[in-house]
Amino acid sequence: MMSTIAALSIRRFDARDTDAVIALWRQAFPEYRDATKPQRNPRLSIANKLATQPELFFVAVLGERVVGTVMGGYDGHRGWLYSLAVDESLRRHGIGSRLVAHVEAALTALGCPKLNLQVLSAKNDVRAFYEALGYRADEVVSFGKRLGELADSSRG
Repeated sequence: MMSTIAALSIRRFDARDTDAVIALWRQAFPEYRDATKPQRNPRLSIANKLATQPELFFVAVLGERVVGTVMGGYDGHRGWLYSLAVDESLRRHGIGSRLVAHVEAALTALGCPKLNLQVLSAKNDVRAFYEALGYRADEVVSFGKRLGELADSSRG
């Protein structure tokens, strides 16, 4: 397996990657399978990212197969890491770590001084992954408010 992982490449997302990225998200984030939550529409998430900093949307590829994905964002003050997902059959082989390092490098090149991310508090395995990469919980509380047509949607 290690020689296979050594052949991994990371590149910018391309529209032809859409179905593979959605499949990865549905593996990693069960909430993307809930059609009753319009805010969890993966095609809309992709369209929104392609409209805003598409150069910070990456896929990890083995051969021709997309096996991981991550998004970054930068507002000139703080960076954000979003939607990291790796094919469940290839987890714990360093793909997620390489994707995180890739988006960190891209954000550093933009002058980003700090990278934030959010993890559901119940996801202890995900928290441990990021802690192993040097991330620490900030002493903040995250607030959110739905706007526009999603304002009337159920929470989530």
